[in-house]
Amino acid sequence: MKKFVAVAGNIGVGKSTLVGMLCAKMGWEPFYEPVTENPYLADFYRDMTAWSFHSQVFFLTHRLKAHHELAQRPASIIQDRSVYEDAEIFAQNLFLQGHIRTRDYQTYRELYETVLRFLPPPDLVIYLRASIPTLLTRISRRGRDYEREISADYLSSLNDLYENWLGCFTLCPVLTVPGDDLDFVAHPGHLNLVVAKMQEKLTGKDEVIFDAEEVAKAAED
Repeated sequence: MKKFVAVAGNIGVGKSTLVGMLCAKMGWEPFYEPVTENPYLADFYRDMTAWSFHSQVFFLTHRLKAHHELAQRPASIIQDRSVYEDAEIFAQNLFLQGHIRTRDYQTYRELYETVLRFLPPPDLVIYLRASIPTLLTRISRRGRDYEREISADYLSSLNDLYENWLGCFTLCPVLTVPGDDLDFVAHPGHLNLVVAKMQEKLTGKDEVIFDAEEVAKAAED
């Protein structure tokens, strides 16, 4: 039976890597957000308060379109970053920082929540959770120029928004993966453990946790 899974998490947590490794192991289709030229981006970086709303509506439109198309595909798919994160994390963060005015943010939320009613949710959201030191280490390791200025405070604010969002998220089951404890790149056993927990969640098991003892044992496999 076809499954639709979305991987969520902060910048640098390893979403794309996990998507690729899970799909290679399970024979599923990965979906990475296509590089799309946002016509508002240059204006946004020049004046965030004036252009945040326009830029976020553009990103939301493309993410909603991608989500709809993925739900129609016949193959099982794992998506790198969900549509929910655009609104619940990044747009909300811009609003809290004062870059999106209240009136514009209310309009944005109404648009997002209205369209969401017509979109089928994924079968599962995998949330990669990691501490700020872990995120900073991984961001530094991958060496992307445009990420060099990302601060610990910014990552912390996003982490808080992720926790708040997922604490209230009820559209589908959520599997929280402890990113500080699992290194699925270095340890094949850790990847196998994620796959096993993912399958448990997809088959309807209510409580799925990563026990410290089984994480340690998986590192030896």
